[in-house]
Amino acid sequence: MQVDTASMRLLALFEGHRLTPTQRRIAHCMVRQGSEAAFLSSVELAELAGVSQPSVTRFAVALGFDGYPALRRKLRETLRAPGDPGAGSTAAGAGPAQGAEPAEPDAPPLNAHQQAVHAEIAHLRRLADLLADAGPVAEAGRRLAASRPLPVLGLRAAAAQARGFSYFAAKVHPDVRVLDEGGTMLADRLDAAVAAGATELLCFALPRYPAEVAEALDVARAAGLGVVIVADGAFVPVVQSGDLLLPAAVGRALTFDTACAPMMLGRVLLETMCDALPQAQARLERFDARAAERGLFLD
Repeated sequence: MQVDTASMRLLALFEGHRLTPTQRRIAHCMVRQGSEAAFLSSVELAELAGVSQPSVTRFAVALGFDGYPALRRKLRETLRAPGDPGAGSTAAGAGPAQGAEPAEPDAPPLNAHQQAVHAEIAHLRRLADLLADAGPVAEAGRRLAASRPLPVLGLRAAAAQARGFSYFAAKVHPDVRVLDEGGTMLADRLDAAVAAGATELLCFALPRYPAEVAEALDVARAAGLGVVIVADGAFVPVVQSGDLLLPAAVGRALTFDTACAPMMLGRVLLETMCDALPQAQARLERFDARAAERGLFLD
């Protein structure tokens, strides 16, 4: 399918910025508008996105501009970039610029939702490229497999990743402890894991990074735990130099983050853990036998 050039340029402009859900809604609205977005007033954009006009101004500032007029100027420059056959001075409501690349017959441009899926596929491809060096993830798997117990930390948006990883890890690892709730008990649970013999902590750290994650990691490091972190990139506020960082980007094309790449990386970590656990296959077979006896599953 032919991807709308203007929408892809807008996605590239927003990529890498930490935006609130309201700001994501504005960005998503602009992507849907394509080349017409560069000609909308802040009031018009606010109405289309269903937000307040001050929210549009804060959105522009979050992208690094002095205000919405500066953002709109940048949009017009971006959408008129030389070398793009479809980047003419198209006004709102005008037809395609002269010389625009024709779409394939019966192949309409991708809509915003399809573009979000394609962006997520791109994140998975980058993860595949990173995994060409198998050393870091293999080391992480060995370290996690050797920790008894194995605490797995993930708060707020990352809690689902921590729970999903732990659900499967518990089938091959003898003692997995999920830490998916913050509060004053979190440090106590970390201390209990260290007292029981834990040597490593696995942390899923995804935006927006809760302050409690940084505090919990400080407690873990002070207690002598090694830290393996699955995080959204190499430069995140909870990572320190001694941590083993495994980056996996989240998608930001929709109002709320998508985390296909971090989930996939978690499954790869599970695979390397299984390779490092001599009894992993026997544990899986025992589980399958018990599941069949109890009629746990329908297939």
